[in-house]
Amino acid sequence: MKIYAKITAVFLPLGVFLLFSACGGNVKTAPPAVEVAPQATAELKPTVTPQKSQIPNLQTELLENKSSQTSAPIGKFDFKNFTYPLPRGWQDADGKDAELVSGKRPLEMTDEVEKIGLSYVTTKFFDATDDGQDEAFVILKIETGGGAIPQIVYVFEWKNDKPELIWKFRTGDRADGGLKNILAENGETIVELFGQDRFILGEIETGKITGDIEQLCCPIFWTRNRYKFNGKDFLLQGKRLTYSMTDKNAPPIENMNEVVERESKR
Repeated sequence: MKIYAKITAVFLPLGVFLLFSACGGNVKTAPPAVEVAPQATAELKPTVTPQKSQIPNLQTELLENKSSQTSAPIGKFDFKNFTYPLPRGWQDADGKDAELVSGKRPLEMTDEVEKIGLSYVTTKFFDATDDGQDEAFVILKIETGGGAIPQIVYVFEWKNDKPELIWKFRTGDRADGGLKNILAENGETIVELFGQDRFILGEIETGKITGDIEQLCCPIFWTRNRYKFNGKDFLLQGKRLTYSMTDKNAPPIENMNEVVERESKR
């Protein structure tokens, strides 16, 4: 089935990698004995896997109450019961938009029907177009049938007494370009993604850069990007900043992709 193939193509390779990461280890040979001894056996030391209690909740910032309400007309609209266009590469076989009912759209995988599942996560409200009125940033989770958390962000402005879509994009899965937070700052829209030098370009997130391999559950880097609305599109502004989650005092790395490319050519 086509949708199943899409999901498998995205998540199976990384799942295989994680399987081998969790089971692999370093092989050590015992030092030679003074007396004749039986042949030493190799010692396998598995990679430490985080316990369930140690896995962070990567949705914490998104689900905070900050920017969750507005006095603008769009704040009264029911986005849990609405129809959404799917991003490129995730459309249904019939090409139709996806309808959310009570915040849900079930995953359907049969010989007759192929539809990705969707569930409502939250809506953030702030002025992203600098017109003095808040826009709505609706965040939906793509239901894959597993533990993955890819998401779609829809940006609506209020026009002619109804929401009008002005931007949509899909994020990756947790450490692999997953959505960390979205907010407004100094007239710009800030999109934060987990991973090294991740940023939105069009409707999909970028591919990983060289060396950006992490456990999906537990990202150790995140990237902060700024976007400005020009009346038609949201354009990336300034430098992309990659921050360490393990060293809070470390300065961000600017445009890390270019840094890696320069170092690889040395």
